[in-house]
Amino acid sequence: MATTVLSNPVVSIGASSPGTAITTQVISAVVNDSQDQLETTAFGQTNRTYGPGLTNATITLTLLMDYSAGSTYALLKGLKGATQTYVAVRATSAAISATNPEFQLTNGYLASFDPVNAALGELQQVEVVFNGGTLVEDVTP
Repeated sequence: MATTVLSNPVVSIGASSPGTAITTQVISAVVNDSQDQLETTAFGQTNRTYGPGLTNATITLTLLMDYSAGSTYALLKGLKGATQTYVAVRATSAAISATNPEFQLTNGYLASFDPVNAALGELQQVEVVFNGGTLVEDVTP
Protein backbone atom coordinates (compact mmCIF):
# COMPACT_ATOMS: atom_id res chain seq x y z
CA MET A 1 0.00 0.00 0.00
CA ALA A 2 1.39 3.37 -1.03
CA THR A 3 1.39 6.27 1.40
CA THR A 4 2.34 9.90 1.09
CA VAL A 5 3.97 11.76 3.95
CA LEU A 6 3.89 15.51 3.58
CA SER A 7 7.47 16.30 4.46
CA ASN A 8 8.19 18.95 1.85
CA PRO A 9 4.91 20.24 0.39
CA VAL A 10 4.52 23.42 -1.64
CA VAL A 11 1.73 25.93 -0.98
CA SER A 12 1.15 29.30 -2.62
CA ILE A 13 -1.65 31.86 -2.47
CA GLY A 14 -2.37 35.12 -4.24
CA ALA A 15 -4.67 37.11 -6.44
CA SER A 16 -3.46 35.16 -9.48
CA SER A 17 -1.13 32.34 -10.52
CA PRO A 18 1.56 31.54 -9.44
CA GLY A 19 0.81 33.35 -6.16
CA THR A 20 3.24 33.84 -3.30
CA ALA A 21 4.94 30.81 -1.82
CA ILE A 22 3.90 30.52 1.84
CA THR A 23 5.09 26.99 2.45
CA THR A 24 7.21 28.01 5.45
CA GLN A 25 4.09 29.34 7.25
CA VAL A 26 1.75 26.39 6.51
CA ILE A 27 1.29 23.59 9.03
CA SER A 28 -1.65 21.80 7.39
CA ALA A 29 -3.59 21.82 4.13
CA VAL A 30 -6.85 20.14 3.15
CA VAL A 31 -8.15 20.10 -0.43
CA ASN A 32 -11.82 19.15 -0.78
CA ASP A 33 -13.76 18.70 -4.01
CA SER A 34 -17.47 18.00 -3.56
CA GLN A 35 -20.62 18.03 -5.63
CA ASP A 36 -24.10 18.90 -4.44
CA GLN A 37 -26.53 16.01 -4.28
CA LEU A 38 -29.89 16.84 -5.89
CA GLU A 39 -32.90 14.66 -5.33
CA THR A 40 -34.44 13.34 -8.56
CA THR A 41 -37.14 11.16 -7.01
CA ALA A 42 -40.42 11.44 -8.91
CA PHE A 43 -43.97 10.28 -8.26
CA GLY A 44 -44.32 6.52 -8.48
CA GLN A 45 -40.80 5.72 -7.32
CA THR A 46 -40.39 3.76 -4.09
CA ASN A 47 -36.75 4.67 -3.48
CA ARG A 48 -35.07 8.05 -3.43
CA THR A 49 -32.77 8.80 -6.35
CA TYR A 50 -30.15 11.50 -6.72
CA GLY A 51 -28.24 13.33 -9.41
CA PRO A 52 -25.27 15.69 -9.49
CA GLY A 53 -25.58 19.40 -8.80
CA LEU A 54 -23.03 22.17 -8.65
CA THR A 55 -19.47 21.43 -7.62
CA ASN A 56 -17.88 23.12 -4.63
CA ALA A 57 -14.17 23.17 -3.95
CA THR A 58 -12.48 24.29 -0.76
CA ILE A 59 -8.90 24.53 0.36
CA THR A 60 -8.38 24.88 4.09
CA LEU A 61 -4.97 26.01 5.34
CA THR A 62 -3.68 26.28 8.88
CA LEU A 63 -0.99 28.95 8.95
CA LEU A 64 1.46 30.37 11.44
CA MET A 65 0.65 34.06 11.79
CA ASP A 66 3.45 36.41 10.79
CA TYR A 67 3.01 40.19 10.61
CA SER A 68 6.17 41.03 8.66
CA ALA A 69 5.85 42.63 5.22
CA GLY A 70 4.72 40.21 2.52
CA SER A 71 3.99 37.44 5.00
CA THR A 72 0.85 35.72 6.34
CA TYR A 73 -1.09 38.72 7.64
CA ALA A 74 -0.33 40.97 4.67
CA LEU A 75 -1.26 38.26 2.17
CA LEU A 76 -4.52 37.30 3.89
CA LYS A 77 -5.57 40.91 4.48
CA GLY A 78 -5.23 41.60 0.76
CA LEU A 79 -7.20 38.48 -0.25
CA LYS A 80 -10.11 38.73 2.23
CA GLY A 81 -13.25 39.58 0.31
CA ALA A 82 -11.51 39.51 -3.07
CA THR A 83 -13.58 37.79 -5.72
CA GLN A 84 -10.59 36.10 -7.29
CA THR A 85 -7.94 34.22 -5.35
CA TYR A 86 -5.48 31.54 -6.35
CA VAL A 87 -4.33 28.72 -4.07
CA ALA A 88 -2.03 25.86 -5.06
CA VAL A 89 -1.04 22.81 -3.02
CA ARG A 90 1.20 19.90 -3.93
CA ALA A 91 2.66 17.11 -1.84
CA THR A 92 6.35 17.66 -2.53
CA SER A 93 8.67 20.24 -4.04
CA ALA A 94 9.48 17.81 -6.86
CA ALA A 95 8.26 18.64 -10.35
CA ILE A 96 4.53 18.50 -10.99
CA SER A 97 3.65 15.08 -12.42
CA ALA A 98 1.05 12.32 -12.32
CA THR A 99 2.63 11.11 -9.07
CA ASN A 100 3.00 14.65 -7.64
CA PRO A 101 -0.08 16.56 -8.84
CA GLU A 102 -0.64 20.18 -7.93
CA PHE A 103 -4.18 21.11 -6.91
CA GLN A 104 -5.00 24.62 -8.05
CA LEU A 105 -8.04 26.59 -6.94
CA THR A 106 -8.77 29.66 -9.07
CA ASN A 107 -11.40 32.30 -8.35
CA GLY A 108 -11.81 31.05 -4.79
CA TYR A 109 -13.22 33.30 -2.08
CA LEU A 110 -11.76 34.03 1.36
CA ALA A 111 -14.66 35.33 3.45
CA SER A 112 -12.77 35.89 6.70
CA PHE A 113 -9.75 35.16 8.85
CA ASP A 114 -8.70 35.87 12.41
CA PRO A 115 -5.93 38.49 12.43
CA VAL A 116 -5.18 37.52 16.03
CA ASN A 117 -5.61 33.99 17.36
CA ALA A 118 -3.20 33.64 20.24
CA ALA A 119 -2.65 32.14 23.65
CA LEU A 120 0.11 32.93 26.11
CA GLY A 121 3.32 31.10 25.25
CA GLU A 122 1.99 29.57 22.00
CA LEU A 123 2.60 30.27 18.34
CA GLN A 124 -0.29 32.03 16.65
CA GLN A 125 -2.14 29.81 14.22
CA VAL A 126 -4.92 30.88 11.91
CA GLU A 127 -7.17 28.65 9.82
CA VAL A 128 -8.40 30.02 6.49
CA VAL A 129 -10.88 28.51 4.06
CA PHE A 130 -10.91 29.39 0.38
CA ASN A 131 -14.34 28.45 -1.06
CA GLY A 132 -15.76 28.04 -4.53
CA GLY A 133 -14.03 28.68 -7.77
CA THR A 134 -12.54 26.04 -9.99
CA LEU A 135 -10.33 23.24 -8.74
CA VAL A 136 -8.01 21.56 -11.22
CA GLU A 137 -5.48 18.81 -10.80
CA ASP A 138 -2.38 19.81 -12.74
CA VAL A 139 -0.10 16.92 -13.69
CA THR A 140 1.99 18.69 -16.31
CA PRO A 141 5.42 20.07 -15.40
